[in-house]
Amino acid sequence: HLSTSQLSPPSPSETLTPLEQEVLDEYARLLGNLNNMSTILASLAANPSAEILDALRGLERKTSLVFTLLKASVYSIVLNQQIQDHDQGPEGSRSSMG
Repeated sequence: HLSTSQLSPPSPSETLTPLEQEVLDEYARLLGNLNNMSTILASLAANPSAEILDALRGLERKTSLVFTLLKASVYSIVLNQQIQDHDQGPEGSRSSMG
């Protein structure tokens, strides 16, 4: 029978190859970097800087303008299509692509 000392796992230095240990070390560094980044992002989210807020306001204005222009374009296309469908004359039956 095996004793409890024989059942305990060997120390990591006895079971890991140098490459495996290096990979584990890199994972530990990655974890530390991700934790640092998480802390920084949480801080930025809680206290956004004036520069970020100004940039977001500018982006919001541009997005609103593009949305308004898109709605106007769609409305124009739909209106032109309805006019063409309503006319049904010789020119209305021909569809032009430009």
